[in-house]
Amino acid sequence: MIKSNIVLENGKIKEFNVFGHANYAKKGEDIVCAAVSSAILVTANAIEHLGLSQVIDLTVKDGFFKLIVNKENDTVQKLLENLEYTIVDLEKQYPKYIKNQKEG
Repeated sequence: MIKSNIVLENGKIKEFNVFGHANYAKKGEDIVCAAVSSAILVTANAIEHLGLSQVIDLTVKDGFFKLIVNKENDTVQKLLENLEYTIVDLEKQYPKYIKNQKEG
């Protein structure tokens, strides 16, 4: 199962963690893992492309994504809100394979 954990601070996303594997299908054919991975990479790439990498700390490994916001930035916040929306939408479609949690 893929688990995401969003940590809020003063109503804003401070930390976004995603870990695990969906196990929807075998490796290389798992559309749930592919969808979540794509959403994460699009968000991380957008932050980098917009020159905002200094605003975050980012760790990406197989089955693990951790993003910490070090400095408030409206653009980064909107991108993370969009990532949250996407992951929540995927959870609605695949509830046995994705679990979302929010703290704060």
